Amino acid sequence: MWTSLHANIHRTIRLRGLLERNQRLLIAVSGGQDSLCLTQLILDLQSKWGWSIGIAHCDHCWREDSQANANHVEQLSRNFGIPFYLETASQSLPSEAAARSWRYQALLKIANQNNYQSIITGHTATDRAETLVYNLMRGSGADGLQALTWQRPLDDEIMLVRPLLEVTRTQTGQFCQDFQLQVWEDSTNQDLKYARNRIRQELIPYLQEKFNPKVESNLARTAELLQAEVEFLEQAAEELREKAEVINQEENSLTLLRLNRKVLQKAPLALQRRAIRQVLQKIMPNAPNFEHIEKLVALINAPNRSQTDPFPGGTLAVVESEWICLKK
Repeated sequence: MWTSLHANIHRTIRLRGLLERNQRLLIAVSGGQDSLCLTQLILDLQSKWGWSIGIAHCDHCWREDSQANANHVEQLSRNFGIPFYLETASQSLPSEAAARSWRYQALLKIANQNNYQSIITGHTATDRAETLVYNLMRGSGADGLQALTWQRPLDDEIMLVRPLLEVTRTQTGQFCQDFQLQVWEDSTNQDLKYARNRIRQELIPYLQEKFNPKVESNLARTAELLQAEVEFLEQAAEELREKAEVINQEENSLTLLRLNRKVLQKAPLALQRRAIRQVLQKIMPNAPNFEHIEKLVALINAPNRSQTDPFPGGTLAVVESEWICLKK
């Protein structure tokens, strides 16, 4: 059966250039309604695109029924007649962030070992709206608010692709009912100790009832607008950084690189911050936070010989005339 959702996803993939013909695609399947909807759609579009498809499931071992969940997805793969791959966590994962990081590494491992070119996930417009709200409350900038993008590289070879970002969870649920897909209900999705579940079950419904019934799609649209703006700003910041940055080539020098303050002073604050963040990403062991960035931005107009305390990793910054020098 060909539905309007099939037509929309086919058009989205083609117009956005998300996937190519004859690719090997690995679908990440939890067993929930979003990933099953995605799997059925990709299988139904397979004849038009010539794809080779596999299913991967990641067992976090968080729930007593996690093995049964994995068996359920494996049986679905058999029913669909496509290869199945399973990765099981070898140790306890302490947080949602740790679980997400492990999951992407596990999927990447499967893809590399079996020559898949893209990993596809069932993230929806609902997930996009929830992510925007979650990151907004954490104090994120525009980058975090648009974090669920249509695609991003996981390594030099493999792309992560999210074809359902214009589809709501209501639509995927209805699709699964119409196609009689056997959805596995994840009990942790009801656990309100997780912030994302409280956003999903309490905050978003409250906003829909009290403020705007279309808040979910409107927030997802905001994330889409922010994505284009972030891409533009990152490119402009990279050009600014390349103009200002001089990397020290002397092997024994304590100075890693220098930044021309006169070049940076001519730029708007938004670009200064992004260029500085790009610099810090190269010298710090972990991603810089707002305080790290502001500390270095302050040196753009600071008096001569001003300096910061050491950044994580040991590097400090010192003003020397028209230069900010980052030193070991």
